Amino acid sequence: MSQRSVRVKICCMQSPAEARIAIAAGADALGLVSRMPSGPGPISDASIAEIVATIPDRVATFLLTSRTTVPEITRQQQRCGANTLQLVDRVSPGARRKLRAALPNVSIVQVVHVCDEAAIAEAVDVSSDSDAILLDSGNPSLAVKELGGTGRAHDWEISRAIREAVSVPVWLAGGLNAGNVAAAIRQVAPFGVDVCSGVRTAGNLDETKLTAFMNALAAA
Repeated sequence: MSQRSVRVKICCMQSPAEARIAIAAGADALGLVSRMPSGPGPISDASIAEIVATIPDRVATFLLTSRTTVPEITRQQQRCGANTLQLVDRVSPGARRKLRAALPNVSIVQVVHVCDEAAIAEAVDVSSDSDAILLDSGNPSLAVKELGGTGRAHDWEISRAIREAVSVPVWLAGGLNAGNVAAAIRQVAPFGVDVCSGVRTAGNLDETKLTAFMNALAAA
């Protein structure tokens, strides 16, 4: 792990080559997006497993899954081998506890989409059986669900209130880039930040943008 105070997760990995670039830049975690109803960066479970196999143990591998049932999520994790599950949609009561029992060595991170202040109560509720929470800017209530990768920032005042209300680590995502990450850290004081579109050009990891993001993070 990096010695910086704020962790960084680079999401939407497309290949082992991109993963190597992100790790060399100082990423503490990598995000691997499986099938989603919308948004950028999904790759096949086989590709995720291929990338995960190349990642050193010191770097966390997040499997972003839109599946919502315990058997489906469990089978997918076992196919992909990631050491962290990022649940991008809501799951039924008790599902996270069942996942913990089925996958005792896998961390569980629940995404809360910050649409309005109702997200505070939702975050407090899910924090009781999650290892961490990730705050994003999707909208799971739409006909075609937005479950991440929107490139939009949300209301960081609400994110700060969530961070103060829960006792588990809070990752901040949603529209972060080199130009705003320092302000986001000052306002929210998250455990970690998560970036996808802010370090990409035409869907590809952009080393210039990645370097600028990491430099802004270091300065913050």
